[in-house]
Amino acid sequence: MKIKRVFQIISYFQYPLMLLALFFSIRPYLNGFEFIATNFDIVLKDYNYVLIFAGLGISFSTLQDTSKTQNNFSKKIWENPKKGKKMIILLSGLVFVVLGYGIFGYFITENQKIKELSFGAIVLGIGLIGFLKTAIEVFENHRNDKITATNTAK
Repeated sequence: MKIKRVFQIISYFQYPLMLLALFFSIRPYLNGFEFIATNFDIVLKDYNYVLIFAGLGISFSTLQDTSKTQNNFSKKIWENPKKGKKMIILLSGLVFVVLGYGIFGYFITENQKIKELSFGAIVLGIGLIGFLKTAIEVFENHRNDKITATNTAK
């Protein structure tokens, strides 16, 4: 079995991790809005889990094969040099903001509620760094203004 295929299979762990993130994002609402108002610390704990599991899920998604696109929508973005560059800039900004918040919250602030979410933000930021690297690879593999093996095989 080829190593690319092994990593492709491992990348499917992203789906249960994202489902866990989704579960923790809706769990506070299942108990009612009165519960949210009276137990805000539990809600913050759940949102921290959302950030952690989303970051882990995004990390596993970066193990996919970058020579293929998942759907026509992403193909249109990555083949167009202008749209691809805009997406890379957008993802870079997102990584900077999320990691900045996480580092600020974990190391600088004294607010316990912000500290509660900052660890999850750091995990999400690390996952987004991997996602950014994968996005750059996909862009390099699929852009139309550069001749690559993927573009010539069309």
